Amino acid sequence: MATRNYVASARRYAEAVVGGEIAACKWVRLACQRQLDDLKRFRGKDSPYRFNPKLTDKQGRSFQPADNLCAFVERLPHAKGPLAGQPIHLEPWQVFILTTVFGWVKPDGKRRFRRAYIEVPRGSGKSALSSAVALYMLAADGEGGAEVYSLATTRDQARIVFGDAQAMARQSAGFRTRFGVGVGAHNIHVLTSGSKFEALSAEGSTRDGLNIHLGCIDELHAHKTRTVYDVVETGTGKRDNSLLWVITTAGSNRSGICYEIRTFVTRLLDGVLADDSQFGIVYGLEDGDDWTLEESLIKANPNWGISVRPEVLAPLQAKAMQMPSAVNNFKTKHLNEWVNADTAWMDMRSWDRCADQGLDIESYAGQPCWIGLDLASKTDIAALLLVFAHLEIDGGFAVFGRYYLPEDTVHATGNSQYPGWMGSGRLTVTPGNVIDFSWIEADLIDFASRFAIQAVAFDPFQATQLSTRMLAEGLPMIEVRPTVLNFSEPMKTLEALVLQCRLIHDGDPVLGWMVSNVVAHLDAKDNIYPRKERPENKIDGIVALIMALSRAITPGTQVVLGADYELVML
Repeated sequence: MATRNYVASARRYAEAVVGGEIAACKWVRLACQRQLDDLKRFRGKDSPYRFNPKLTDKQGRSFQPADNLCAFVERLPHAKGPLAGQPIHLEPWQVFILTTVFGWVKPDGKRRFRRAYIEVPRGSGKSALSSAVALYMLAADGEGGAEVYSLATTRDQARIVFGDAQAMARQSAGFRTRFGVGVGAHNIHVLTSGSKFEALSAEGSTRDGLNIHLGCIDELHAHKTRTVYDVVETGTGKRDNSLLWVITTAGSNRSGICYEIRTFVTRLLDGVLADDSQFGIVYGLEDGDDWTLEESLIKANPNWGISVRPEVLAPLQAKAMQMPSAVNNFKTKHLNEWVNADTAWMDMRSWDRCADQGLDIESYAGQPCWIGLDLASKTDIAALLLVFAHLEIDGGFAVFGRYYLPEDTVHATGNSQYPGWMGSGRLTVTPGNVIDFSWIEADLIDFASRFAIQAVAFDPFQATQLSTRMLAEGLPMIEVRPTVLNFSEPMKTLEALVLQCRLIHDGDPVLGWMVSNVVAHLDAKDNIYPRKERPENKIDGIVALIMALSRAITPGTQVVLGADYELVML
């Protein structure tokens, strides 16, 4: 069935990316390198995986899975746009993705990859590619009673992929005849195998009984909860050769399921995690890239000059360069950069550069420490941030965070990452529906026994009793009211330290999410103050960090622990 040497084309693409002939960001290079490494690693009859071997279908015909899929896709027509009705031509980056996901099989012929995460800027033909894959899984994958679903937050969004597939099938008489496909208004089906393809919204996808062969989730970044993803992941577990296919652009919700999966994929590509069943690739820019240059547009957009037209994108780029309010939307949609707020404060790539996974709080035993404490009771997170003078960076700081939430809030909230942060120990969950401050007090006393606490800066709201008890324990409590006067300079200092890579954290995902939520309110005197755009965008950890830093950078207000301690009012 193959009409091109797709595997050779994919390999040339991977080698060109790794060799620097094709400009691509780190995550694309690592995805290509992973494939090239796997081709060397998985060889021989004892290998757990084989790449694009000859298999036999139920009719006894031989085929190679990677070539078979790509040839199938290229016989389908474009559904819309200037190329509507013309056969699809797969670009090298698309061939690489398809051959990698579908080409690896186990000795029994079942696919290695059960989940695929593809993040690519807008206009790259995501929906058309997904539609073609869905039709293949419906009719040509040899699965009896295949259930194929396009899923999204709304039925209209889910119907984008389904609608493209409808148009492809209706315009391809050969496809319908060859596989016995019927096309209805709300369903594409194959009667002989009992297979069907439908669009489901978030509400419809939560029903029990889904036995999914392909779950295609379009624009996962728009999902406010993890419900659809979890339902599809569970539903695909009922079949031996199913696939969870996610294709999306970047978004704005770092607490959502999309960013959670993206983080897993990037850590997998970085070699921190291992999972042979997960494929992932993320197109975009990286540290140091100038988004105002055409080279950056080319680098981030693999379909540059094809479906992503320079004459369309260049004016949008020029508009963003002249209108700050348009910058973040441009970066998110066309450069695949995750930006949380329309007027976000922190440069998140600079923040990510400050991560040191080897940073260990135990290395700071006995060292001077400044603590910031922002308390909450129910829905907000209580945050405790510890700041130390960095042991190796002159004028730098090392920061560590502790976060607290009541158990009822963890289970009731729409934040899909709370349970994961709880499981990893990043989030302390106290019983009941309000935060039990005794847990925070115990941590403060523990820290006082391990570090030379110089000051515990706290917001007096809800903290009167706690501060009184901690004073009695000998901790140097300093009240820092959340005013522009108290917050502006340390907030500016924090930003400068991050940009200079002198504020080092351990990759704390909770603090990273919170800093991405901060919007800097600027007044007439150029003072800044941290705010959040929506109630669910928590910033408590950054507030606590600013308070701790305000003490660390103001030596004159440091409190020396001794017999005569006092509460300092600011």
